[in-house]
Amino acid sequence: MYTDKDLDIAVEKGIFSQHSITAFKLSINKGKVDSLADEENFRFIGGFNDIFVVIACLLTLMSSTWVTYRVNPAMSMVLVSVLSWGLAEFFVLKRKLALTAIILLLSFISGTFGAVVAMYGTPSEYSLMSAAVIATLAAWLHWKRFNVPITIAAGVLVCVIFAVNLLISIAPSIKEVLVYPVFIGGLVSFLIAMRWDSADRQRVTQQSDIAFWLHLLAAPLIVHPIFSELGILDNHPAPYSPWVVIALYLMLTSLSLAIDRRAFMVSSLVYILFALTNMLKATGMANNSFAFAGVLIGASLLLLSGFWHTARYHLVSRLPPAIQSKLPFVR
Repeated sequence: MYTDKDLDIAVEKGIFSQHSITAFKLSINKGKVDSLADEENFRFIGGFNDIFVVIACLLTLMSSTWVTYRVNPAMSMVLVSVLSWGLAEFFVLKRKLALTAIILLLSFISGTFGAVVAMYGTPSEYSLMSAAVIATLAAWLHWKRFNVPITIAAGVLVCVIFAVNLLISIAPSIKEVLVYPVFIGGLVSFLIAMRWDSADRQRVTQQSDIAFWLHLLAAPLIVHPIFSELGILDNHPAPYSPWVVIALYLMLTSLSLAIDRRAFMVSSLVYILFALTNMLKATGMANNSFAFAGVLIGASLLLLSGFWHTARYHLVSRLPPAIQSKLPFVR
């Protein structure tokens, strides 16, 4: 039985071309009852050895940081980046370990970002902007070398950090309404994700994996500002806030169904749980309100999971053809 790793090795050796591999996957999945598009598959882990290597890498990186941080914080972060790149040369480029690739990419970008901030001494808008620029360049170099799907999302995140700090440096008063630029950053991330998604509607290439991580980034950037503006996070919600939260959750659920991505639903779960808890408390169920809210949400998610394909079919089939042509295929 072959795996994606076997196919990657075959491409490296010149046995198959990447185009033929993609065509082969399309041909195999064409006759399956459950299409890959509806299942939202992506490569996350390559076996227990992947976990084993991640643990070893994290121990190495954390120990190196612990030893050198007190001497020179900036050099400590540089060391993390250098080690992350060096480890990726073998475990990502040669061994093709998916989870290890994700962890080493995150540690590389974080180390680069942290090194620039540490060189400034104290965090400020200018140090964060400089760090974002260098981290974006580092993400691009990492992408060109290792081609890890999460790299695009990491690059978009540091670009959002740069944009937010640039606005703060220009107009410091924007800190009071910081949720709005964050929300715009989430929308940009979502649009970029949809561009990648529409390029692989059957979800059999790496483009789908890239879109997955972009959606995972866009979801909290969009959801958090919306619900925080309703006063959910400061424990002073307006009387109508729970109902608005539920209405927004239903809208996000419809969006998740349409684009066949569950990230928006997962990102808003904590807010809908909080809103339902408050609603149940208002009915005199103060002691068990959280438990009942959890049961209601869990049951609804299980029900939706069981009928995901059917619900998505009925929703997408009612959308205009121009929109349907950009969405993943439905059965």
